[in-house]
Order: sequence, then structure tokens, then C-alpha cells
Amino acid sequence: MTPLAKLVSTMSILLGTTITITSNHWMTAWIGLEINTLSIIPLISKSHHPRAIEATTKYFLVQAAASALLLFSGMTNAWYTGQWDITQLSYPPACLLLTAAIAIKLGLTPFHFWFPEVLQGSSFITALLLSTVMKLPPTTILLITSHSLNSTLLISMSITSIALGGWMGLNQTQTRKILAFSSISHIGWMTIIITYNPKLTLLAFYIYTLMTVSIFLTMNTTNTLNLPTLLTSWTKTPTLSTALMLTLLSLAGLPPLTGFLPKWLIIQELIKQELTTTAMVISLLSLLSLFFYLRLAYCSTITLPPNPSNKMKQWSTKNLTNTLIPTLMSLSISLLPLTPMMLTTT
Repeated sequence: MTPLAKLVSTMSILLGTTITITSNHWMTAWIGLEINTLSIIPLISKSHHPRAIEATTKYFLVQAAASALLLFSGMTNAWYTGQWDITQLSYPPACLLLTAAIAIKLGLTPFHFWFPEVLQGSSFITALLLSTVMKLPPTTILLITSHSLNSTLLISMSITSIALGGWMGLNQTQTRKILAFSSISHIGWMTIIITYNPKLTLLAFYIYTLMTVSIFLTMNTTNTLNLPTLLTSWTKTPTLSTALMLTLLSLAGLPPLTGFLPKWLIIQELIKQELTTTAMVISLLSLLSLFFYLRLAYCSTITLPPNPSNKMKQWSTKNLTNTLIPTLMSLSISLLPLTPMMLTTT
């Protein structure tokens, strides 16, 4: 893929994201989502591998269906209310259609099946974009319409997403699939609180993005595609592997690391809303995902020498360490003391 094509695709992704998050009209929001979908497709299929082509086809079909459902939701609401403004969503069937469309785009359960397969067929940088930047426009639409959505439906989908993200990640050995199920679980944590405190959802999304970018860039540097490769990373880059271990524990939500902050605040807000049972259930379900985070952290620091292989220098690091990684990892680990300041903003 030529540098010009990469530049055009990247700029188009930024353009589509900007159009969607700044629009008040259903049609312009839909246009921004379509630009995003068409822009990421060349990046997914650039390797011309059969798995990449399969991932591209799945992604296009699922996203096209979700965009059509979102546009149909806006049209149904406009037909009933006479308003094309996103904030004027008041027709209950339109609210249900919108919830389904956004759930498909975010990969919420039961519309999650496409996400792990698409990430597995993509490169690390493309998978990073799919896990972070591509989730921002749907999340923004969900934030804008949060006052009109059915909280019971969102809580049910969120709990099942947290449970499935933890359960399905237990038996995985491919790092991109593990991070895909991690993303499904974290999206469930963000969605469960969106009707009660949308700003808290945005804070959780920002912190999740920070930690995910750190992990993806690190694994791209060490070319870690699966757990056996991760087992030999200590012999190549011990300092980076130690930082990766701490970042994975932060993504798991263990105190006193940064990842504990959004889970702490979300559980606190649920208890304030008299949803103590829900808070207890998602806290217990998070132990499922904690298991494979601990397994990843253990594999990243084990001192196993590189295994013999037919491939030349399979264990050597070819990529230069990205200069952003130390800064991002420091923030992913040490932001918990800033909790009082963040509470004042939310």
C-alpha cells in the first residue's frame, strides 16, 4: 500500500469521525459513519491475505447493515416527530432501532461475532484503529441520545457483554482475539452507565483508549501475534515487557493502576443509582477477564528462551520502539492519584 493511499485513508477516517461527532442531523451523522467504513476497508485488506479479505468482507457487510439500520431509525423518528435533530429522539421504536445499530457498530453482545474475526484478520495498527478510533463516532451518538434510550435494555446488553468478553477470552491464544474480547468487555462497562452519567462513559472510553494504544503499539513493536511469541519477549526487550505487564494489569482494573479508576467510579455511580445488585454482578464477572489478563502479564515476563523454528530469526525484533510508548504506558499506569480532579470534571 503506497504512502499516499495510507494518507488518504487516514485523513478520511479523521474526516468521517469529525463529521459524525460534530453533527446534529441524522443524515450528516450517517454520512460520517459511511466515510469511516469506506476509509478503513483498504487498511484491513492491504495485506491481500485470504484472512484479511475475509475480515474486510465481514466488516463491510456488518457495518453497512448497521449504518442502514441507523438511518432507518432516524427516518422513522423524523416521520413520527418531524425532527431530524439527533437530540430529538423520542419515538420508542426508533430508540430500539438506534440501540441495535450502535450495538452492532460497537460489537456489543449479541452483535459481537464480527469483531474478533475482523481484528484477527487485520494488522496491529489497523486493529488498534478498529478498537479505538472507529468506536468513537458510535459512542458519541450513544452519548447524545442517552436520555432517550432504554436503560434496562442497555444494562442487559452490557452485563452479557462483560460476561461474554471474559468467558470467550479464557481459551484464546491469539493476542488480537484476546484484545478483541477485552474490548467487548470494556464496551460493556462503558455502556452500562451511559444513561445515568454519560460523562463517566466518556472518561472510561478515554482511559480504555489510552491503555489499548499502549498495548497494541508494544505488541506491534515486538511482533507478538500469539502467546508462544509473547513468552520469548522478555529475552528481546525486558524493560518493555515489564511495562507491558503493568499496562495489562491496569487494563484488568487492578488498583492502584489507572485502569481501576473507571471501574471504581462506575461501580460507585451504580450504587448511587440503587443498582447494587448490578454493580456486584459486573464486579464478579470482571474476574473472568482478570484471568486472561493475568495470563498475558505472566507470559510477558517469563524468561523462556526463543524456541527453534524453521523461520529465520523469528524471535528478533525488527521494528523500532515507538517513542510514544513510554509516555502512554506511564499514563496507563499512574493516573489514579488524579481521581479527585477527574471527579470534579464529571
